[in-house]
Amino acid sequence: MEPTEIAIIGVTLLAFAAVSRRLDSSPLTMPMVFVATGAAMSALNIVEVGAEIEAVGLLAEITLAVILFSDATRLSLPRIRRFIAIPGRLLGIGLPLTILAGALVNHLLFDDWPWAQALLLAAVLAPTDAALGSAVLSNESVPTRDRLALNVESGLNDGLVVPVVAICTSLLLESSRSTASWIGFVAQQIGFGAFAGALVGFGGIGILRRARSAGWSDARYEQIATFALPVVAFCGSAALGGNSFIAAFSAGLAFGSGGLRRRIRSDEPDMAGPEEAEHLAEFTEDAAELLGAVTFFVFGNLFVGDALGEFSPAVIIAALASLTIVRMVPVAMALSGSGLDTAAKGFIGWFGPRALASIVFGILLLEELEERSETADQLVGVISLTVTLSVFLHGATAAYGARRYGAHSAHVEPMHEPVAMPRMRGGRQPQP
Repeated sequence: MEPTEIAIIGVTLLAFAAVSRRLDSSPLTMPMVFVATGAAMSALNIVEVGAEIEAVGLLAEITLAVILFSDATRLSLPRIRRFIAIPGRLLGIGLPLTILAGALVNHLLFDDWPWAQALLLAAVLAPTDAALGSAVLSNESVPTRDRLALNVESGLNDGLVVPVVAICTSLLLESSRSTASWIGFVAQQIGFGAFAGALVGFGGIGILRRARSAGWSDARYEQIATFALPVVAFCGSAALGGNSFIAAFSAGLAFGSGGLRRRIRSDEPDMAGPEEAEHLAEFTEDAAELLGAVTFFVFGNLFVGDALGEFSPAVIIAALASLTIVRMVPVAMALSGSGLDTAAKGFIGWFGPRALASIVFGILLLEELEERSETADQLVGVISLTVTLSVFLHGATAAYGARRYGAHSAHVEPMHEPVAMPRMRGGRQPQP
């Protein structure tokens, strides 16, 4: 990118930061601002990132690796074990059903697509994003049970779909593999990726803990070193032949669950392993926010600016279906028998916004499939339209929907006991 283009992104970040607290109570969100700015810069021919797709692809890969690591470090089982039933249903039942339902709808709408491509699109659009629903997560009138379910789901589902995306992409690009070769490929991708990630995560938290205990390390550099871990896992897994995104996600899980420890110095309070990992990952979380903002700008510039008005009816139907029946029906099925009423199932089903993970997968697919047939253009078109609609529809309805649902819950449920929410990317924290 040219210096002027980078400066425009920087000015946009500064302008948004200056008014970000005032915007907390409005329907205007960070993703809306950066997607709209990127699209406007493209429409006015001021910034064009499409010519540098390889650099954009590398940025997308690093962004997703940092996001996967950051989200995974925030998951503390001691905090969520009392409420694990609902996110467990959403991830164990709802996510696979969403991918299958999406693949079926895609195959019906695009009957010339191979099943691998229909499944790939469904997997790309399955992950949800807490950033677009931050007004929901911060509204204490919404039962903690439901906020925690959405929070944990959005933190885990992007990592869980990575193997499906990787396998389906390889099926499209390397359809000549034998069955035995495919089995070996999948085992290598998942096995080496998980191994490399666990090694980096456990090794990283262990080294940092021992260095701090011995009084060797400075807190500033501990957080910078933590930011380097997803990059190390990402590149190390690639060198071993594993999936880099699985490695980054596994590294975050290992880092965040590095066990318990006692007080390391007399002037410090006791701190559990997950709390320590969360503290060390604060800079990484901020970096993920920055990379996410830049990614929304790139998405608006690359996918939205020149695409408005060019979507076919099938692409429009696929995008609308992805945001409604493909998400909401599997969620309702997954939550059947959970004790939640219809309003709760509808609320959780609707607030499954699509954003950063889908954007990053879309950018990588654009790079991989740029010389392929029209079906690749349709696939990227569905991703871009789905995310664009989600950014504006979910962002605009989050605060209003949380207030209405919170009022409903207050009438039909007993007082819900507050519990500490794990900080997740995009979650608004209470203002002092």
